[in-house]
Amino acid sequence: MVVELPAAAKVLALAAEVEPGLVRAGLPPHVTALYPFLPAAQLTDAVDEAVLALARAQEPVEVRLAEVVTAPGFVAAAAPALQPLADAVCARWPKVPPYGGRFGPRPPVHLTIAMGGTDEQRATVAERAAAALPVTDRAETLHLVVLTEQGWQLRLSAPLGTLAQ
Repeated sequence: MVVELPAAAKVLALAAEVEPGLVRAGLPPHVTALYPFLPAAQLTDAVDEAVLALARAQEPVEVRLAEVVTAPGFVAAAAPALQPLADAVCARWPKVPPYGGRFGPRPPVHLTIAMGGTDEQRATVAERAAAALPVTDRAETLHLVVLTEQGWQLRLSAPLGTLAQ
C-alpha cells in the first residue's frame, strides 16, 4: 500500500540524472504504508473494504519532505507525517510485517529516492536531493497496488478522511 507524492518527482528526477537505474520504475513517487502486503490470491472484496474503511478513518495530511536519510545502498527522504497512517495499516494487518521484518516492526516512513549504485552515486544523489528539499505535498489517497507479470497494477484507491461522507 502506498501514498503517491507527485511533488517529489523532481527529487527522483535528480537521482535518475545520476543513474537511471537508481530510481525504481513502475510507480510514481510514493511513500510505502505497508510492503509487502497480502499475496494477490488473498486480496478479496473484504480486504478491499478493510482498506477503504481504514483510509476513511485517517485524515488527509500535508507531507513535508525535508530530511535526507541514507543507509547502505539507499537514499531516502523522511516522511514522518505519514507514520500514523503506516502505523494504522500495520496495526490492521499485524501478521504482515513491513518489509518482511527486515527493518523491525515500525520502520520510519520514507520516500525512496535511490537504491543500489555506487557509494559515489548515492553520495551525489543525497547531495542533490538535500539541495532540492524541502518538498511539500498533500497525501489524500491510499493506493493498494499489486505486483503482476506486467509490473505494478493499481487495485484500489482509497480516499483518506471520508468517514463522514
